[in-house]
Amino acid sequence: MTGRDAAPTEPSQRRLRVGEEIRRTLARILERGTLHDPALYDAPVTISEVTVSPDLRNATVWITRLGGGDATELLAALKRNAGRLGGLLARDIKLKYAPRLQFARDSAFDTSSRIDALLRNPVVRHDIEAGPTEDTDSEEPDGPA
Repeated sequence: MTGRDAAPTEPSQRRLRVGEEIRRTLARILERGTLHDPALYDAPVTISEVTVSPDLRNATVWITRLGGGDATELLAALKRNAGRLGGLLARDIKLKYAPRLQFARDSAFDTSSRIDALLRNPVVRHDIEAGPTEDTDSEEPDGPA
């Protein structure tokens, strides 16, 4: 597996807290519009999660376009401005080292939409509502010993 699901171990509580603080701070930075890139002015971006490496020096920022759609241009603009965003982030959070930011497209929303559409399919819904069928032929009771 690749992407978000490939984490070999569960993150520590500290990594989760740092990731959440980075997520909130980056959202505020993007909301303020302090970056001088026209592609990021009023950018409809959702930062769904930030995963942080065990040494807290690298952070992967999982983004998606607000309301869905292609996030290729938005992702390219964020990657171009990763250094500037890292500098702004370092001023706002208190860590020994500012993490190096990497941006990646979050496909979790697309996956959940696809699963939701499958579950709403009338054929699948009928199977779910019918429940599991019991196969009595394969489970014959043993006779007297």
